[in-house]
Amino acid sequence: MNIKVKNLSSGISIVIINEPKTYNSLSFKNLNDLIKVFRKLDKDNKTKVIILEGSGKGFSAGHNLKEVKNLKARNKYQKLFNLCSKLMLQIVEGKKPVIAKVHGAAYAAGCQLVASCDLAYSTNNALFATPGVNIGLFCSTPMVAVSRKISRKSMMKMLLTGEPIKANYAKEIGLINDYFPKSKLNNEVLKLAKKIASKSNLTIKIGKQAFYKQLEMPLRKAYAYTSKMMTLNMMAMDAKEGISAFLEKRKPKWKNK
Repeated sequence: MNIKVKNLSSGISIVIINEPKTYNSLSFKNLNDLIKVFRKLDKDNKTKVIILEGSGKGFSAGHNLKEVKNLKARNKYQKLFNLCSKLMLQIVEGKKPVIAKVHGAAYAAGCQLVASCDLAYSTNNALFATPGVNIGLFCSTPMVAVSRKISRKSMMKMLLTGEPIKANYAKEIGLINDYFPKSKLNNEVLKLAKKIASKSNLTIKIGKQAFYKQLEMPLRKAYAYTSKMMTLNMMAMDAKEGISAFLEKRKPKWKNK
């Protein structure tokens, strides 16, 4: 299996795409394996935060073009792109926060993968691109995820030129949260993951679901929906415990109920 998982005692699970020979390509096999891993971690009560990274020289170059070239049939292309979309939706609709830890290049569907994660951090020299136009294949599915994180003008420039952008610009336009020297990236991401893992899992689950759903709604509908979600959250034991702990000036003891 080209997908490795490391489970840390702090409730953090690290998912590693481990196929450096293909620059961690999102082949049929790797997509299927990633979906299985994310589904399993989503149901695992011990996992509170997921970190996604690639091995070798970079994060992911996107689809395996050798595999794509050999598919030939229309239904096989459709199956591949549907499967890729399924992975992105699993990450977005999953209960656990997912942090992309990026080094090297994140291109095409690899860039889509970064954009689909809830948070993203990279090395100083990381590169991001939607370069499909260079090979006559517009990055239509990658743009769904990336265009929901950055402005339209920035997105269109990436799509129309196919040129990679550097980490500092990726942060400026909102594709990543921040970037660090390679020697510091792992510690910075772990520090953040531990902070998130210290919160109530139930509260995070409710909040993540509400965040993405309300984004697609008109303003009035979004307020009506989030008011219901706040009420649902308020009825949980953790909300009552959190408020009591704050008023009593002590650390909360989460039950995740």
